[in-house]
Amino acid sequence: MTDIVNVTLDARGLFCPEPVMMLHNQIRDMQIGEVVEVLATDPSTKRDFLKFCNFLDQELLSSDEQDGVLRFLIRKASEAG
Repeated sequence: MTDIVNVTLDARGLFCPEPVMMLHNQIRDMQIGEVVEVLATDPSTKRDFLKFCNFLDQELLSSDEQDGVLRFLIRKASEAG
C-alpha cells in the first residue's frame, strides 16, 4: 500500500462503540483525501468500520490482522458525517 498515513488512531483495548466514535471524530477533522490508520483489537470493528465507510461515503482502503491487532486504512472521501 503506497498511501500516506496522515494520522494513526490507537483503539486497541477499546470496545464498541468507542473505536467507531473515535474514527467518526477523526474523520470530521480531516481533509478530503487524507488517510487515517486505525489499530484495534475488538473483532466487531471489522463490521463496524465497513458499515461506517459505506454509510458515510468514506473509502476503506485496506484491513488486515496480525497477532490479534486489526489495522484499517481509511481515506476521507467526502464531507458526509
